[in-house]
Order: sequence, then structure tokens, then C-alpha cells
Amino acid sequence: MPRRFRPARRSVTPDPRYNSQVVTRFVNRLMKGGKKSTAQRVFYDALDIISARSKRDGLEVFEEALKNATPQIEVKPRRVGGATYQVPVEVRPSRAIALAQRWLITYSRKRSGKSMAIKLAGELMDAASNQGATIRKRDETHKMAEANRAFAHYRW
Repeated sequence: MPRRFRPARRSVTPDPRYNSQVVTRFVNRLMKGGKKSTAQRVFYDALDIISARSKRDGLEVFEEALKNATPQIEVKPRRVGGATYQVPVEVRPSRAIALAQRWLITYSRKRSGKSMAIKLAGELMDAASNQGATIRKRDETHKMAEANRAFAHYRW
């Protein structure tokens, strides 16, 4: 991280189908080996699967899943006098969305299923209904912060 100034945040171009920057960021995180068209196809197929299975719009379910998976608080290690404390801190909105997207993709990849589109659709539907591995991870993060609330005064 530079000492003198923070670099400006880059803006991404909205995706072609939904005209949403959040979708573009998600697709960019989903992408492996620079294969953006493959990542887009997987994402759009997942949203189509969601619309077919549940009678709701795929993008609506995606946004609901992202909102449910977003953490409010996390712990950061802080060294004080030779001891390392896990200090609970609030999560910046940009980092919170990034964490939620990362967790959704990670736990989608770990699911058992035929294709990545089916696995992603399953994880998004689970997260939208407040269950699944992603929601468990968010709850685990919140529990960790709650357990270490006694060290909140070490916040910097």
C-alpha cells in the first residue's frame, strides 16, 4: 500500500445484459484464467436456472443473496504489548460486498453438482433464503466479533 496517497478506485463498465456494475464485479471475481466470456455465461446460466426453479427474477435473487451474505463486522488482529488480540471492527461497504462475493463464489465451487452454473445457482438460492455455507461463514464471522467484543477498546 502506498504511503503518500491512495490510488483512485477504478470503475468497471456495467455488464451488457443487466447494466449493473455489481454483476460485472461478480463476474470478474468468478473469472479464471482471463476467460471472461466463460464466466459471464456461467453467471447468466445460473440466473436463468434460478428464474426457472423459483418463480422470481434471477437478478433479484442474486441481489438478495448478496445482501444476506454481506458481513457487518469482522475481527482484525492487533498486536498490543507482545500479545495479539482479535479486535472487532466494522467492515467498509466496499470490502463487505467484496467478502460476500468471494464467499459466494468459494462455497459455490465447493458444492457438489454437475456444472458451475448449477452450483452457483444453488448457492445463490440458499443465500437468498438465509441458509447455506456462505451464510454460515457470515454468522461465524459475526460470532467471532461478538466473542471478542471485550477487545473493542483496542480499535485504532
